[in-house]
Amino acid sequence: MKTNKWMVLGVYSLAAALSQLLWLNFAPLLTLIQNTYGVSESKASLLILVFPLIYVLLSIPAGMFIDRVGYRRGVGAGVLIMTAFSLLRINTDSFNILLAAQIGIAIAQPFIINGISKLVLDWFPKEQSAMATGLGTMGMFIGMAAGMAATPFLVGLWALQGTMIFFASVCVLSALAFLLFVKEKAPAATAMESSPGNVFGFFQNPPLVLLFVLSLLGLGFFNGLTTWLELILAPHGINSEQAGVAGGVLVVGGIFGAGIIPALSDYFKKRKPFLVGSIAIAALTVLPLCNGHHYSTILLFSALQGFFFLPAFSLLIEMCSELVGEAGAASATGLLMLMGNAGGVVVVMAMEWVKGDAKDFASGVNLLLGLLILSLVISVFIPETKRI
Repeated sequence: MKTNKWMVLGVYSLAAALSQLLWLNFAPLLTLIQNTYGVSESKASLLILVFPLIYVLLSIPAGMFIDRVGYRRGVGAGVLIMTAFSLLRINTDSFNILLAAQIGIAIAQPFIINGISKLVLDWFPKEQSAMATGLGTMGMFIGMAAGMAATPFLVGLWALQGTMIFFASVCVLSALAFLLFVKEKAPAATAMESSPGNVFGFFQNPPLVLLFVLSLLGLGFFNGLTTWLELILAPHGINSEQAGVAGGVLVVGGIFGAGIIPALSDYFKKRKPFLVGSIAIAALTVLPLCNGHHYSTILLFSALQGFFFLPAFSLLIEMCSELVGEAGAASATGLLMLMGNAGGVVVVMAMEWVKGDAKDFASGVNLLLGLLILSLVISVFIPETKRI
């Protein structure tokens, strides 16, 4: 079968989706994990928390590796590592084995995610680049949603070990598809000399620095909102199940937005207006979402928040690659993701700190709004990156 760009993107998106699914599939199972293995809540949560921590450590090295060897080898290495450790998770007799497997999958994740920009630059013309990046990130959002929503159902159907066998089987099929169908269309661009010094030389590019700051603030906002959404909504009469649905609606809105807004950006040959607009609408919807008293209103604003805000992530990746060019695209994406994951950790902790002993999360919500307003101001000063 002849390889084409949509097949390559689809196979990559599946791998990206699985990296997110395997990260978050334990999030709705923490009580089960505690009861099954006799561990504390904080220890059980390590199955999830190791991912952002390892991403911060490995994001830049993964990007440099992909720039040196190409995305087929770089992302392919991540896919193979992810598959190997997903097979290890089939042994559910020990919590420590599960944790070791999650650490292995967390190591693989930046090698998979950071390759999107080089793949798009290789296979897609400039007039389709943002749409292709949006579809790639859509796979990530689908994986997040599936990990949260499908895992409890599958555990109820097949128990924990059966669910791990199913996920591992899908990973094996994904790895085979990647090896068969993902190829580099053109010879790899002459990579810049990938050294930490040169990578941090990106900070000498002011527009790129602004994109990094937006990644820190934006992913910090998203992680803060989704982490504390249940407690944010609880004072307004929303129970945990309803809050979980609201979080799912937010991600589903992002899936649709990632397929539409970047495509519009390509059609109009503009990046900046769509980035500014996405952030502005997110700022307008965050208070109605967090302070709503009617469940239907909360769901509506959850969908709007996801639809308009999450596509800004793919726009950031695309603008980043347009600023640095193909040779350093993966390294720049790695630094962008590093900043975003660092922001996620910091904002989650900051929201808990500003809340203090208060009975509600009003101060934390105000912090989220402040992050969006600051992001909006910064986005206005970013120059247009799309070259017609």
